[in-house]
Amino acid sequence: MGGDCGAPIVVFCDTLIQQVAATNFNTCISELKLNNQSTYGGLDNNRQSVPMANATAITYELCRVACGTAQEPFTWTNFSQQFSAWLLPYLALISQLPFGAKHRLDNLMSVFLTVGSPALAGYSLVLTVLNARWVTRRFEAVSYPNKGYAVRILNGLQHAPLRIASEDSLLSSLVLLPHNDDWWCELADYLDYTHTWSISAATSIVWVIVAFIFTVVDSLGNVSDNINSNGQAVGSIWLWLLPIVIGWLQLSPKCDSARLRIAITRANAIAFVASDHGVVKASAISNRRAVSIDALSEGSLSSADEDRSPPIYNYARSLHWSHSAEEVLTAFHMASKNASAHRPVDPGVLWQEGDKGNDIHPDNRVGSPEAVDAYCQLPQYTIRSRWAAGVFSRMAIASLISLVMQWGTTGAAIIVVWFTPTIGLGCRSGSFVLYGVLSTLVWIMLVTSSILVHYSSYSQQSLSARLAALGAKQLNWMGKFVAIFNSVWIVAICVFQFSNVFDTCYCNSSVLGLGKNAFDVITLSAQELGIIRGSWIGGLVMASVCSIGFISLMNLLVDPSN
Repeated sequence: MGGDCGAPIVVFCDTLIQQVAATNFNTCISELKLNNQSTYGGLDNNRQSVPMANATAITYELCRVACGTAQEPFTWTNFSQQFSAWLLPYLALISQLPFGAKHRLDNLMSVFLTVGSPALAGYSLVLTVLNARWVTRRFEAVSYPNKGYAVRILNGLQHAPLRIASEDSLLSSLVLLPHNDDWWCELADYLDYTHTWSISAATSIVWVIVAFIFTVVDSLGNVSDNINSNGQAVGSIWLWLLPIVIGWLQLSPKCDSARLRIAITRANAIAFVASDHGVVKASAISNRRAVSIDALSEGSLSSADEDRSPPIYNYARSLHWSHSAEEVLTAFHMASKNASAHRPVDPGVLWQEGDKGNDIHPDNRVGSPEAVDAYCQLPQYTIRSRWAAGVFSRMAIASLISLVMQWGTTGAAIIVVWFTPTIGLGCRSGSFVLYGVLSTLVWIMLVTSSILVHYSSYSQQSLSARLAALGAKQLNWMGKFVAIFNSVWIVAICVFQFSNVFDTCYCNSSVLGLGKNAFDVITLSAQELGIIRGSWIGGLVMASVCSIGFISLMNLLVDPSN
């Protein structure tokens, strides 16, 4: 019959062959009990030899010989129920992640990075929150006009390749000149759009939560049903997606690339700069502006990921953004310090009292280009570092929180399948371990790449900088390749589990962990069912606590003023 199968029906033939060759383990051990009265290969669930008539487990060798190497037969009813209950709600929730890139491929890549590395997704989210908290706290010591707008603008531009130009009095003029008050107000208003809770987003989140609760309750009440294809572990390993989506919805990131560029362009059209002929429009001097996000066209883009606006890429922007934010902060800090000492920008005039006592009179905020620059500059003996203050501390905190969340959910999934007999490292638990390891590896490679890129951008002529740039490029591509593989891998694992692909002698015997001592538990006792139920509950609690803890911590770290 095999020779009659043409190419158009090869898939049907393969499926038919698999169904014929499929293994039914309960039938297999029943036949062994009827036909074999020896003790060879017969075990109890603690791997103690017993007569075959009393066996509830068999050795891996006997299982392979007597039952075959095929899987349990695929059943569509079980697959569809497990898939729709455990995996489908999470796949639908992915659509609620923030995107906004110029190119669709960048949006698709952001999905691969998020699913392929929950550690990276959590890292970018926590780092965004910590950066916003840092810049807000640093500006609290500043007392100068437009500081509130500056905080809002800097936080709003975390999702763009922010560049600050201090030459030609651009930055100092933007901070000091009263003519630029409208620039700060207008840009802050342009950026004040929200992508927050919507009916579709709330519905998706509620659907996932309700489906998860109902499915968990049902599975705990029927532990013995389809135990090797049950999706308890799947529900835990994807649970990280909920806090990530909720976190970004709460932050409402300004990641629409087109809107960001329109906002910057409109604001920069009304920017002024100090010149030898008085205050003039910046457009009359050159096309350069103090604040821009066109690093690609300006040739100052060190990494293409900086220009990709989905928030997952904040890992690539954070170092440069922090340095740029510190430049703006320094200018405001020096202006505030001089203003508090009643020093006008122009050293040749006297300080004018403001109309309301605490206000700074506009006449105190104008001067020549040299005077404007001197007013905002740090003392000459101060050496500026390429690394913004506290940036590595924020990166370390973000790393710790994101890794705890990722391994809390992945570890919960591993616990669930590890303690499902036969207890030990098997195909299912090994697959989840690989997913967690690759996810962490992606995070390591891409974060290291961002550090190397930032290092190389400040000393491009040195050999070490060129080597760093080359290493960063290789790590970036490798990290993305592994992320794509890992995304496909985790979905494939779930599908394999629901399809009984892992329900074989090899996988059920935990050969990966037990080696020559591997054995297949076929009949579960009440004690085993209790252990399984306990591990499932423990994994559920572990994953839920890590997810809820992540959301709670985000709410504690988010500054209400933002």
